[in-house]
Amino acid sequence: MAEWARAGRIVFTVGDLAKLFPADQRRTLLAALGRLVDEGVLARACRGVYVYVLTGEPGSDVIERIAVALRRGHYSYTSLESALSEYGAISQIPVDRLTAMTTGRSGVYRTPWGTIEFTHTKRSPADILENTRLVGRPLRMATPQAAWRDLKRVGRNTHLVDARALADD
Repeated sequence: MAEWARAGRIVFTVGDLAKLFPADQRRTLLAALGRLVDEGVLARACRGVYVYVLTGEPGSDVIERIAVALRRGHYSYTSLESALSEYGAISQIPVDRLTAMTTGRSGVYRTPWGTIEFTHTKRSPADILENTRLVGRPLRMATPQAAWRDLKRVGRNTHLVDARALADD
C-alpha cells in the first residue's frame, strides 16, 4: 500500500484490497482490514471504502477520491451547491459536504472528511463531458450553467443562488 500511496493512490475499496490478498476469504480479509484500522494504517471512510493514512494527512481532495471510489464505473461530477459555491453564486460555503451528480445510484455517505451526497442523473456521457470541466481534482466540475440547471432539475432550494454571478461567467 505504501508503494501505491507514493504513486498517489490512497483510497481503496474492499474489492481493491481483496486483489492484494487473493488467497484470503472475505471473512479473513475483513478481519485483517479491521486490524489495519485498529493499528492506524487504514481509516474507514464509509462502508466498503478505506483510506491509507500512514502517509499523514490524506489531502484536501480525499473526499472527492472517496466519491470516485464509491461510484467507480459511473460518470460523476461536482455540481449543485458545491459547484455553485465555488463559482460564487451561493454565498454559503458547504464546508463539510460534497454534492455530486452521478450516473450511478443516488445516496448519502458520511465520512470522517465530510458528507458525500450523490444525486442520480440520466444525462448522457457526452452531455456530461460537454457541460463539465477538468479542474485538477479527482471529480470534474459542472459549468455554472450546468450546476444551476442541475439544481433546478432536482428540485433543490434555489433562493440562495445569485443569478447575476451565473450571468458573469
